[in-house]
Amino acid sequence: MHCFTKELLKWNLHHNARALPWKGEKDPYKIWLSEIILQQTRTGQGLNYYLTFLKHFPDVKRLALAPEQEVFKLWEGLGYYNRCKNLIATARDIYFERKGIFPRSHEEILSLRGVGPYTAAAIASFAYNQPFAVVDGNVKRVLTRYFGIKDSPDTQAGHKKISQLAQKLIPETRPAQFNQAIMDFGATICKPKPLCSVCPLRNNCFAYQHDRVNEFPVRIRKIKRKTRYFNYLILHTKDSVYLAKRRKSDIWQNLYEPFLIESTDILDKKSIVNSEKLKSFFKSGLLKWNSTSEEKKQELTHQTIIARFHEIEVTRQRKSILGWEKINLNKLARLPFPKIIAAYFSERKGSATSKHN
Repeated sequence: MHCFTKELLKWNLHHNARALPWKGEKDPYKIWLSEIILQQTRTGQGLNYYLTFLKHFPDVKRLALAPEQEVFKLWEGLGYYNRCKNLIATARDIYFERKGIFPRSHEEILSLRGVGPYTAAAIASFAYNQPFAVVDGNVKRVLTRYFGIKDSPDTQAGHKKISQLAQKLIPETRPAQFNQAIMDFGATICKPKPLCSVCPLRNNCFAYQHDRVNEFPVRIRKIKRKTRYFNYLILHTKDSVYLAKRRKSDIWQNLYEPFLIESTDILDKKSIVNSEKLKSFFKSGLLKWNSTSEEKKQELTHQTIIARFHEIEVTRQRKSILGWEKINLNKLARLPFPKIIAAYFSERKGSATSKHN
């Protein structure tokens, strides 16, 4: 056994006090659920979602049989909604096609929709104690510092090198303990700003011994961000609002939104009123302009969304307008929305309530 592995397991046994509800869990459903929720999500943010999902869907059967809209509503605000889409599809696959039995082999687990090498390794090791190394951001940071790996984990070659090393270090008899230990060590000791003064592995750590801790892991990838401008038209009557579900392959697929005009910048009232799709409605008096909100912003991983909400009254009863369906305000609480829209409707409801008090 490598000295790194020995020291890490020793630290885990005597000093690892990190408490998480899924630690030590052996139920593959719960492990899978936690891993999908935690993909590209901070642990602190994902924790409440995990507990909420378990409360509503304590097993794969309950999740598989749940209405899609209910699942998306519980996911609201977590982002990366393809994860939720895959979660539903995989739950139904396990329940209907695999008779409710979660696959045991690493290869079968990896074949599940939305499950990549990291998640498959986590399920195989934590649920079935199989020797497959998990390699997340914490693991990459620990190993590149300790072993002085100059290859960037942002590259295919660097990721492969780190993954192969992690696989060599994992003990066959205690893979689950090792995987949990190295992730916890990266989260609590070998953090982006590390606690080297209390690190039990520092005597053999390349980065610490060469005073180069801040140089690892080597980063070369630069995230290209783009800004998108969303002009939301809250087409509404006294007790209803017109909404549609986002269908195209883009952010927030399957979530609801008001009438949207995406543009290269935020549009003013004149531009919206005279737009080809809406000009005739304003001219006929069907639509009446009421008010405009301040700009709202939501930061996504690769995008910044700048939005403005325009309150526009529909003066005559219509079941739909340009494909946007009339929804009673009492039903809004059950529909899943992107965070920026959910926040606006919450403000809007609060404003309406205060006016009536």
